[in-house]
Amino acid sequence: MSDQIQGELLYEYTVQFTQVVEYGVSMEALVSGQAAPPPEGARFDVYFEGPVTGTKLSGSAKGVDYLHVRADGRFQLHIHAEITTDDGKKIALAADGVALGEPPVLQLRENVTLTTSAPEHSWVNTIQVWGIGTVDVSKGEVRIKGYAA
Repeated sequence: MSDQIQGELLYEYTVQFTQVVEYGVSMEALVSGQAAPPPEGARFDVYFEGPVTGTKLSGSAKGVDYLHVRADGRFQLHIHAEITTDDGKKIALAADGVALGEPPVLQLRENVTLTTSAPEHSWVNTIQVWGIGTVDVSKGEVRIKGYAA
């Protein structure tokens, strides 16, 4: 899928995994094909952080993806993060979505909601954001572009 979608580019980020919590299945074994997802699926808490750049939003992001890998191999995203803007304000990021394709590099599609009470960034409360990008599981690196829908 192309990076060309309708909407204004708000931000880009490249974050690194900082910790992966495994619940009975090794993420490395799963994405390398050495292990199949169990019938009930596999759960991972993937913590991440890194810089956010853009003309509308810039600063840093950190958070966690409560990742569920279904038995059929679909990666379901459930992300909770915070963006700390360059001026020190906090914006909450909540997203769901999917990771598609063949590991180790998967295509990401995210439905993102941003929320803040900081008056100078309150414009984020009224928009919907579509995130597209990739995750390279072998490198622990996520690259996302967020567009106003």
